[in-house]
Amino acid sequence: MSEKMLSFVTRDRKTPEQRPADERRADFDEIYRVFAEDAAAAQASRCSQCGVPFCQDHCPLGNDIPDWLRLVAEDRLEEAYAVSSATNNMPEVCGRICPQDRLCEGSCVIEQSGHGTVTIGSVETYITEKAFENGWVPPIRPAKERSESVGIIGAGPAGLAAAEELRKAGVQVHVYDRYDRAGGLLIYGIPNFKLEKDVVLRRIERLIDGGVVFHQNFEVGRDASLADLRARHTALIIATGVYKARALDCPISEDAKTEAALSFLTASNRKGLGDDVPAFDDGALNAAGKKVVVIGGGDTAMDCVRTAVRQGAADVRCLYRRDKENMPGSQREVKNAEEEGVHFEWLAAPKSVGASVNAIRMRLGEADDSGRRRPVEIPKSNFALESDLTISALGFEPEPIGELFGAPELRMTKRGTLAVHPDTLETSLPGVYAAGDIVRGASLVVWAIRDGRVAAAAIIEKIVDEARPLMRAAE
Repeated sequence: MSEKMLSFVTRDRKTPEQRPADERRADFDEIYRVFAEDAAAAQASRCSQCGVPFCQDHCPLGNDIPDWLRLVAEDRLEEAYAVSSATNNMPEVCGRICPQDRLCEGSCVIEQSGHGTVTIGSVETYITEKAFENGWVPPIRPAKERSESVGIIGAGPAGLAAAEELRKAGVQVHVYDRYDRAGGLLIYGIPNFKLEKDVVLRRIERLIDGGVVFHQNFEVGRDASLADLRARHTALIIATGVYKARALDCPISEDAKTEAALSFLTASNRKGLGDDVPAFDDGALNAAGKKVVVIGGGDTAMDCVRTAVRQGAADVRCLYRRDKENMPGSQREVKNAEEEGVHFEWLAAPKSVGASVNAIRMRLGEADDSGRRRPVEIPKSNFALESDLTISALGFEPEPIGELFGAPELRMTKRGTLAVHPDTLETSLPGVYAAGDIVRGASLVVWAIRDGRVAAAAIIEKIVDEARPLMRAAE
C-alpha cells in the first residue's frame, strides 16, 4: 500500500471552499469550488483502503472508490479518471448531486470511527474536471459498427447512460425526447447552484459526436406509437422518468397561488438558459418580492426554497410534517438552505391553502408500514403562514405510460411503474426494456445511471447471443 494513504489520523476532513451565503444568494452559480490539486490529494490520502470497502458496497454503481482515491493521492489522475469512468457515465454529475451522506460517505469506515469521512463526492468531481481540462475524456469510437439499432425514449440520466454504453458496443442509437433539449431533470429540474448546465451539455455533445442521434420535441403517442418505434429498432428502452406531481391532500381555494415544484424549477432553469418564459416574466412562476411557502421535505423542496431565495423572495419557509432527522432530503442541502436564510417549520402539515397556508403542528407517533414514525396531528395547534406563492414539492408519480404510448399490453406495477425482469429490466413486451424512475419510482440520478447501464448490457448480450448462430453458420 502506498505510504501516502491512511492519513485520516493526521488530516481532518475538509470540503472544497464554499462561497459565503450572502454571495451565493445573489446568483445561481455553483456554491462549491472545485478542489485545488493539493487539497484533493490530501483528502484522498485519508482513505483507509478497507479490505471490505463499504463505500463501494453502498454506491448503486459499485464505483471502485478506494482505488481511484489511492490514484489521486499518488498524483495518477489520468488513471484515476479511467477507473472512475469505468463504472459511471457521469462521475462529475454524481460528484455534485449525489446525497453522499446517505450513500458512500455515510458508509465510510473512518466516519464510523469518528474521524470524519473522506470527501468522496468532491474528489470524484475534481478527477473528472481535471480529465476534461487535460483531454483525457476520449471520444466514443466503437471498434466495430453493428447494424442493430436501439431506440431510447427519454434523454434523462438513464437514457444518456444507456446511449453511451450501446454506442461503445457499436450499436446504432436513437434517443427520442419530448423536450427541446436533452438532459431531462439534469437540465430542467436541478438548479444551476447544484449542477451548472454546461456540465451536462458537454456530456450530451460527446454522445452526439459519438454518433448518437437525438430526436427532440418528439412525443411517443403523438409523433409515433410504441409499436411504430418497435418496428424501427432492434430493441427499445423506456427511460421517461416520472413527472406527474403528487397533489396536496388538503382543500385549495380559488384565490390560492399554488404551483407544482417542477413547473417552478423548470421556469427558473429555462430563464437561466435564455429562453422566453412568459409565466416567469408575468410573475406567476417568479418568487421575487413574495412570501413563499414550500410544502415538502425532499431534495426537490430544497431546490425550490433555495431557488426562491435567489429570485429575491421576501420570505421563504419550508413546511414539513416530520422532524429534521426524518426528512427524506439530504442534510447537506438543509444546512445550505438554512445558511441562505430559509426558515423551516418542522412537524407541521397543511390543512388548507388560500391567501395563506393554514397548518397544524404534528408529533411523531408509531411506525407505519415503511418503518418511519407516522406524523399525528396535535389538537388545537393550528397556525397560519402568509403566502403569496405556495409550492407543492411532495414528489412525483408515474404517468400512465401504456395508455400514453398506445401500448395497453405493457404490464404495470401497483404503483404505476413499469414491471420489469429484475436482472435484465426487460418489460412484458419482448425487446422493450425500461430504466430509471419509470421502473423504481422517483429516485436518485445515480440509480438511473445504474439502470441505464443494466438495460444496455442486457440488450448488448442478447444481440451478441443472437448473432452467434449466424457466425457459426458462416464458418
